[in-house]
Amino acid sequence: MDMSWGGPAFVIAIFAIAYGGWILNTWIRARHGYPVENEWGGTTENRQISVDSERQLALLTTENADLKGKLLRIEERVAVLERIATDKAGRLSDEIEKLR
Repeated sequence: MDMSWGGPAFVIAIFAIAYGGWILNTWIRARHGYPVENEWGGTTENRQISVDSERQLALLTTENADLKGKLLRIEERVAVLERIATDKAGRLSDEIEKLR
């Protein structure tokens, strides 16, 4: 079977391949949460993913604030330990012994 490059079957095959690629591209973009182009070239967003990402952002913001608080407390403790470790005059060890 010899396919003619200028025949209607070839042109229809090119259109079918292009249309199938467009459908596959749109499906992949929608599946992974990317904005999908509408028929006028604009984009439409997946609202469910947008709501999920807003909820996730709120949870991450709360977690970030908690972690910052913990980090500040740890930095304060480390500063006290550094002061104890680097006390050359022995003042802190004298104070500790007085407290015992």
